[in-house]
Amino acid sequence: MKRLEQQLRFLMELDKQKEIVRQTYLADGSRRETDAEHAWHLALMCMILSEYANEPIDMARTVLMVLTHDLVEIDAGDTYAYDVQGNETKKERELRAADRIYGLLPEDQGAYLRELWDEFEAMETPEAKFANALDKIQPVLLTDQAKGKSWREHGVRKEQIMSRNVRTHEGSEVLWDHIRKIIEKNVDAGFIRGEGSGELSSPL
Repeated sequence: MKRLEQQLRFLMELDKQKEIVRQTYLADGSRRETDAEHAWHLALMCMILSEYANEPIDMARTVLMVLTHDLVEIDAGDTYAYDVQGNETKKERELRAADRIYGLLPEDQGAYLRELWDEFEAMETPEAKFANALDKIQPVLLTDQAKGKSWREHGVRKEQIMSRNVRTHEGSEVLWDHIRKIIEKNVDAGFIRGEGSGELSSPL
């Protein structure tokens, strides 16, 4: 029963992911999405869009990777992509969180999920590269539908988005080409600041 108790404790801990609010709005702009909604969306995107991965991927492994890649934010919190100060401590916070959260599981399952998280972070395998591409693409798709709401709120510049997506093409050249066009469209619409247009406003 100890194994079952550990598994159930872990699963109940994951319920906290539903409370973690990201900066990205839903497509209709009505509210910000949660970490749990983000993970669910990425899993479905992986199932539907895996044919556009640059290399063949193990879809089941990639789906599990995107479902669990942000569990560390239960402890570490969501760090906004363009929060310079927050990103300075992000890795340290997330490593501590990974030790605790995956440590709730029986050793074999905890080690497997921790391995998936480490793989995602390293971004070296075809699965990790595609998972990371989806993680970068999904907020762009939502923010485009929400008429650039979070970009406008934070005064995000084109060069910041391009810098964040410098490796997105490694997961999918096809999807990155499509996203790049969406970014340019939002620059033209004034939702994203053009290059050299000033400092980013506070992310809080």
